[in-house]
Amino acid sequence: MRQTELIGESAEYLAARKELRLAEIDLMRHREKVAAQRRALPQGPPVDDYVFIEGPADLDAGDAPIREVSLSGLFTAPDRPLIVYHLMYGKLQTDPCPMCTLWIDGFNGIAHHITQNADFAIAAAADPPALRQHARNRGWHRLRLLSCGDSTFKYDLGSEDKDGEQDSTISVFTRDGDGAVRHFYSTHPRMADDIDQRGIDLLAPVWHLLDLTPNGRGDWFPSLDY
Repeated sequence: MRQTELIGESAEYLAARKELRLAEIDLMRHREKVAAQRRALPQGPPVDDYVFIEGPADLDAGDAPIREVSLSGLFTAPDRPLIVYHLMYGKLQTDPCPMCTLWIDGFNGIAHHITQNADFAIAAAADPPALRQHARNRGWHRLRLLSCGDSTFKYDLGSEDKDGEQDSTISVFTRDGDGAVRHFYSTHPRMADDIDQRGIDLLAPVWHLLDLTPNGRGDWFPSLDY
């Protein structure tokens, strides 16, 4: 649909809005070009078949049993990719990260859509009871919650450094026909020295809605409790 002129628009406003619309179209096309470039990445390296501790997603599970699950066991079919979000929680990160929590609040609402096409899980260094309690506090009931504090998963994938400092990260894996798991792609908020928090903004609509407003996102930062 082409841009329509609204009642009361000045010629100056209409001209500026048309210029902005063309810029938004260019941005959309460039974003699709980058997505195609990502999809065309060559085969990634094989990774260890890490073992996680999984707690139930059911909010009323209470002290329900937990179980071990391997990275390869998270795939429900050989031709499905696996998306894992690394939650900053556990070890040195003694409180859940508010920014990660914001993203996962959104993931919980759309997980049933994602899993039509890909397997999806949340991994954190926190132990299962703490992770499950945070999930109950937030109302997360559609997510696979994995504890990986006893493995090198977060360190090997770049979401934890040698000092134990964590970074929010999202990783994508594939599984070969013989069962071998490969790393396909990972990204972080800190994409460069001058890009501290913007690297995975596309994963949360909050920022984009704020960017539509005259004040933009400003220096606003999410909280665990408003």
